[in-house]
Amino acid sequence: MKRILLGLLALSLPTALAQTTPAQTPPAPSPVRLAATATVPQASLSLAAALRIAQLAVTNCAAQGYNVTATVVDRAGITLAVARAENAGPHTVDASFRKAYTSASARNTTAAIAENIRNNPASAELARIDRFLVLAGGAPIRVEGAVVGAIGVGGAPSGQIDEKCGTDAATAVLGR
Repeated sequence: MKRILLGLLALSLPTALAQTTPAQTPPAPSPVRLAATATVPQASLSLAAALRIAQLAVTNCAAQGYNVTATVVDRAGITLAVARAENAGPHTVDASFRKAYTSASARNTTAAIAENIRNNPASAELARIDRFLVLAGGAPIRVEGAVVGAIGVGGAPSGQIDEKCGTDAATAVLGR
């Protein structure tokens, strides 16, 4: 009798364990498809568009009474255009570049990155990446869903105002 009970226990144990195991981890994301060719075409913002966006961002903020600097970078974070109001502080040049660079690199607004750091302390290391500035005021510039560049604005009393001046300029120039 003892052997029968042990046998039944041995047969039922895997079933019992299977019913009490925690839920499986979610499936891994689909693999990224890498290019099979020697080169890859990528859209990037033109100098003409970047100049108009930077100038309009400064004009947008000036209309609200703020002296700012706007920097537009390409998709790789390389400066295409800088516009600075005559009375913008000297720190705004570097701040606007670093916001644009951060946004182009992360493909996200700097406000969203800052929020992510607030909500997820493990991501605080992002703020330590060289040339990153995790303050609101940077935004990616997208065309047909692809990031083609980014804008960073610095000098208004809040990053939300900086960001709005920049995103409104990009929308006006690119017609989105």
